[in-house]
Amino acid sequence: ELVLKVRVQNLRDNDFIEIELDRQELTYQDLLRVSCCELGVNPEQVEKIRKLPNTLVRKDKDVARLQDFQELELVLVKSDGSPFRNAASTLMERPCYNSRASKLTY
Repeated sequence: ELVLKVRVQNLRDNDFIEIELDRQELTYQDLLRVSCCELGVNPEQVEKIRKLPNTLVRKDKDVARLQDFQELELVLVKSDGSPFRNAASTLMERPCYNSRASKLTY
């Protein structure tokens, strides 16, 4: 397993959580799905994934280069309301999937 530290950008609580990804299935979609499910975020609200301090994760090859305990943050789309927009109930209704992010992968 690959262990990564993830958080949501610009929250009052800026602590990271650790997530595990299967090294045999290191894809952008898998990273997005697991991160969103663990953090309780709606995947449709994720604008981009940033490897700290300043590198965008855009495709499967970027994910494959990640190493244990690297720090990532989810940058959410700006909205008028709460960035979580009932994330818990939304995640229960449908699988984690971000159609915009999937178009970025090769």
